[in-house]
Amino acid sequence: MGRFLDLTLAGLTSGAVYAAVALALVLIWRSTRIVNFAQGGMLMVTTFLAYTVVSHGGSYWLALAVAVLSGLVLGAVVERLLVRPVEKRAPLDAVVVTFGLLVLLQGLAGMIFGGTPRSYPPGFGITGFRVAGHQLLFSPNDLWVILVVLGVMAALAVVFRRTSLGLRMRSAAFAPEVARLLGVRVGRMLTVGWALAAVVGAIAGVLIAPSTFVSPTAFDATLVFGFTAAVIGGLDSPPGAVVGGLALGVVLSYVSGYLGPDIVTFATLVVLIFVLMVRPSGLFGTSAGRRV
Repeated sequence: MGRFLDLTLAGLTSGAVYAAVALALVLIWRSTRIVNFAQGGMLMVTTFLAYTVVSHGGSYWLALAVAVLSGLVLGAVVERLLVRPVEKRAPLDAVVVTFGLLVLLQGLAGMIFGGTPRSYPPGFGITGFRVAGHQLLFSPNDLWVILVVLGVMAALAVVFRRTSLGLRMRSAAFAPEVARLLGVRVGRMLTVGWALAAVVGAIAGVLIAPSTFVSPTAFDATLVFGFTAAVIGGLDSPPGAVVGGLALGVVLSYVSGYLGPDIVTFATLVVLIFVLMVRPSGLFGTSAGRRV
């Protein structure tokens, strides 16, 4: 029973990390109808900047602020310079651009920061809570990760459902021509969408960093798990991204603990295929056409 509880708690923690990445993917999809495969590279860059602050004596909170601000700028620049020129072309063009951007960012990070993995300090203690004489594999830092992800999810849900900004972003993504007739600055909304998604990704990078080493390719697997979580929950549902991330984290934790860590990647593929076959739009998603 103790092993099952430890695996469940460990799965919730890793699942929260996947959910954070999934939230960033969902935000871009909801605002621009593009799957951003460069998200892993973008959060890697912002995490390296945060690491630079920490390595020079800055606090965890200052590094987090730097990551958020740099993500805001990076997201806006990427949309303006790389995505906008291809946004009216075939949908595959934007996907190719994001793949190219991922390779470019990883190459630049390798040249600037080197390929040596770096350790990143956690925001809170990593010693597990002790309950009834049993030390859980669940620490204050794990609790911090889960609370931040839930908070980000709630904030995104409020933005998209309760604010005029969210309504304009959604209208710009689904019906740009109609939105322009109604006075919506479609180009500006797309930029805002990418900027906010990069901010969420930057937060995810800082949350992930203490549990892995920071390097140009350290977040590739996390991006795959995050994308799977987004598909499970539904690419247009922030709550679905969180539920999908937590569910995937728990399932993979059980697979790793009971069957072995070597088949975790295979299990992820099985889960992804199963969801696409049973419910292609995800557990909380709705079917909708892509903007052309």
